[in-house]
Amino acid sequence: MDHRQKKMFKVNKLTDYATVVLIEIARSNVVRSSQHLSDRTGIPLPTVAKLMKALAKGGLVTSQRGAGGGYALGRTPSDITVADVIQAVEGPIALTACADTSDEQCGIESVCPVQGKWNKVNTAVRAALGEVTLADMVADVADFGVPRPPVQSVVRAEAK
Repeated sequence: MDHRQKKMFKVNKLTDYATVVLIEIARSNVVRSSQHLSDRTGIPLPTVAKLMKALAKGGLVTSQRGAGGGYALGRTPSDITVADVIQAVEGPIALTACADTSDEQCGIESVCPVQGKWNKVNTAVRAALGEVTLADMVADVADFGVPRPPVQSVVRAEAK
């Protein structure tokens, strides 16, 4: 197999976008409208709206109605892990169909020599993803030199 044909193990685009949106909310610690989040991140508004529903259902954000409404974090950034984001957007973390957390059925389960052996790997991956928090990612963004938006100008932008 040619190296260009190999697929890599990766999270889907929606999970990546969800992380970007959560970092944007966490960086300013103010209620953000979907439109504002779309404007600040470059993620299309319909996608942001879809993500916010999933993140709210997962308890990662809360929604507030009204003129000053929008979304805020449902927990502190240090209490939201990458595993939480993946699970809110994609569902249970399962590397293969035979992992205990998988929703899929394996077609060769009755004759498979590795049946159930992926659970150890799956558990290790879930544990690693559970160790990286939104707070860690916000700090990494700050270390990268992305300036934090001034809160006053952001609040005024929300009012428009």
